[in-house]
Amino acid sequence: MAELWEEIVAGASEESSLWAECVVPAAGWRAVFSPLGEPRHALGLETIYEGYLVHYGRPRLFAPPDDDTALLLGDYLYAHGLVRIADERDVEAVADLSELISLCSQLRAEESDGDGPLWAATAALLGRGELDEARTALRLRSDPAPLDAAARAAAGDEAVESALVAHAACRKS
Repeated sequence: MAELWEEIVAGASEESSLWAECVVPAAGWRAVFSPLGEPRHALGLETIYEGYLVHYGRPRLFAPPDDDTALLLGDYLYAHGLVRIADERDVEAVADLSELISLCSQLRAEESDGDGPLWAATAALLGRGELDEARTALRLRSDPAPLDAAARAAAGDEAVESALVAHAACRKS
């Protein structure tokens, strides 16, 4: 997992000295949702997740000094993660991640829950085209249960529970 951290940090640091100044020591860093999915998606997924944490949680790898820098860094990480997935030529996976980012933004704006199951299901079923109904339940009825069930069916209860516990630790109170 150290390789993931190193690649995310190196990519951001090469892109901008501002991002390099935001890097924090890697003590205690661990992948959260990428273990639920295919290894080929791990780097892109964790890059996007770090962007999400920069925007809405407690980032693992970066400590932006102000809200403006956090906004820019989070957006950079979203975009860079999507590029990493797009390099796999997996259009459905890019579409799933775009939906993930959009729906997470909606949840945060509405101060609603359900982001953990959304992340877990997206990671576990990335690119398979199996998430539309479950995402609709969350979007329209604030019901994360279908996403949670889908994630557990694809990745197993223990793996999903571990990811959700780690995610809860990364959320802002």
